[in-house]
Amino acid sequence: MFNLKQIFGKQGEALAVKHLKQKGYEIICVNYKTRLGEIDIIARDKDTIVFVEVKSRRSSTFGSAKAAVTPDKQRRISKNALYYLKATSQMNARARFDVVAIDSSNESCGVEIIKNAFGMSYE
Repeated sequence: MFNLKQIFGKQGEALAVKHLKQKGYEIICVNYKTRLGEIDIIARDKDTIVFVEVKSRRSSTFGSAKAAVTPDKQRRISKNALYYLKATSQMNARARFDVVAIDSSNESCGVEIIKNAFGMSYE
């Protein structure tokens, strides 16, 4: 069973997938899990593999969706991305990290793709 927070997160991911496809991304994988954690979406944008973190917010009480991708979260995503690239023999591939920020705090739902939102971080 999913709780309300998980359901909201899954709805956000589905909206992100739809929006990415509309922008020409090819979705490779959703919810890629390793022992190190999870990457929300792995996609291809032309010749680049894109690791996408989806952040959804119902209100701005705890800050914006963009601000929720902390340095610690960036490190975890980076480690998972390296794991994926190695596991799929794509260590020489072009890659980047995007964030899809979904703000549903008002009547309309805003979806923003932040390309190249952060760099590789593995400290």
